[in-house]
Amino acid sequence: MNTRVFEEISNSWKYYWANKRFRVQVIIGSFILFLILLLFSTFLNYIEQRKGIVLNDWLLNQIPSIDVSIPVFAIIWLSVMLFIFRAIKDPSIFITFLWCYIFLMFSRMLTIYLVPLDPPRDLIPLVDPLINKTFYDGVFITKDLFYSGHTATILLMSFCLKKSLFKKLTLIAAICIGIMVLLQHIHYTVDVATAPFFTAVVYWLGRKFVEKSIV
Repeated sequence: MNTRVFEEISNSWKYYWANKRFRVQVIIGSFILFLILLLFSTFLNYIEQRKGIVLNDWLLNQIPSIDVSIPVFAIIWLSVMLFIFRAIKDPSIFITFLWCYIFLMFSRMLTIYLVPLDPPRDLIPLVDPLINKTFYDGVFITKDLFYSGHTATILLMSFCLKKSLFKKLTLIAAICIGIMVLLQHIHYTVDVATAPFFTAVVYWLGRKFVEKSIV
């Protein structure tokens, strides 16, 4: 980045940070998300221990499972880096995503709790060296199924971005992720198919929560 870009970013954040409600939403939202992430690993350990049902998924029955861990996480991390770049430049994107993601995490914990599922047959564990060793303590989580967090998170990034090439690219990335988690039998078809609906709902909620002050 050149000096002009840094100045634009600095001026943009100074402008938004002068808004008291923005500051409060950033601080409270960051604290809430921190608590959610702390509790999420305990929640995942709980759901891994309980019994669920195995769905008879017609689509998964038609396709053999394939290990696509590398392209999945290549797309995910590239999308994350592109999104962070845009969110740093535009604080309104940052604050919208922050609260939308909080609602997304709450909604996933609720739906996963209410819909106990065992993983699909022929599942191949999705291996991310960074996440599995740090966040999941090296344990493969297989029952965080309904609905697909991989698909929903990337799709949420696309929703939060303003009209641009990045928005289109992250939408394509979300579609690719949805297809690949099915190819690897990590999720049932219903997990992926319902992800756009839940993502749209949490995006609407997050927007409503912050739009009066800054969006």
